Amino acid sequence: MKRIISISLGTSKRDKIAEVEMLGETFSLERRGTDGDMKRFGELFTELDGKVDCLGVGGADIYLQVENQKFAFREIKALITGAKTTPVVDGGGLKHTLERKAIEQLTTEGIFPLKGKKALIVSAVDRFGMAQALDQSGASVVYGDFLFGIGLPIPVRSYRAVKILGRILLPIITNLPFKWFYPTGEKQEKRTPKFPKYFLDADLICGDWHYIRRFMPDQLPGKTILTQTLRAADLELLKAAGVKQAITTTPVINGETFATNVMQGVIVAHLGKHPDQISEQEYLAVLDQLNWKPNVITLNA
Repeated sequence: MKRIISISLGTSKRDKIAEVEMLGETFSLERRGTDGDMKRFGELFTELDGKVDCLGVGGADIYLQVENQKFAFREIKALITGAKTTPVVDGGGLKHTLERKAIEQLTTEGIFPLKGKKALIVSAVDRFGMAQALDQSGASVVYGDFLFGIGLPIPVRSYRAVKILGRILLPIITNLPFKWFYPTGEKQEKRTPKFPKYFLDADLICGDWHYIRRFMPDQLPGKTILTQTLRAADLELLKAAGVKQAITTTPVINGETFATNVMQGVIVAHLGKHPDQISEQEYLAVLDQLNWKPNVITLNA
């Protein structure tokens, strides 16, 4: 059995473990939250090194990406240096393949045709594959990086602008404390609605769930949410907000979904390669074997 453990800066309330059969193998999938404790987060990478098949970074990113340029969060990269032999992933391999494919499937499979619709992606540099696919979908897109990442009232409306601004700002942002840009620990549970106009204008709201949950207004009647992973409590929140449907990009396992870093860990462990040696085409080939489809959950008919 292959073992994947995601070490998260998020709350331990979301911890879970499951065994699943995929790709002709048995995988043990586990999430361990550290409640925002950076020291404990780093210690776990050292303690688990060599004992599991792949380690995931949860509640944080190692890299943000614009086109083919990757920028590492200095603080996060330093914390995972204890993993000397076990590969470490942050979900990026799936964000640029599975999530791009999920956006395309919304239209090609008639789940939510995007041409002529309005879409909000809460952070394009965190979900670069989604951002690229949205740009090509025919939807009118707001990229929320300034609104929700930095807190400035500047809606970016073109993918070209995302690329230009990303190349200017990401070298600076990734050298600053991570917690300035992303909630950790209990802060992930707090909601501070911000810039509601852009949520209410959009037909489709997509991207990182913690960003969506934290900044969305109390009511989102008739909207569709596309994100990576949702707990039962998250679905209840969206249902109470009047959301029409939620779509997750990763499969449901034992009633819940695991984050993209866990599912990338499955593919890396299956291929038995270092993540840097795995091409986008190899990810897509394994995804074809897995035949994962966007998981549509109707909340309010």
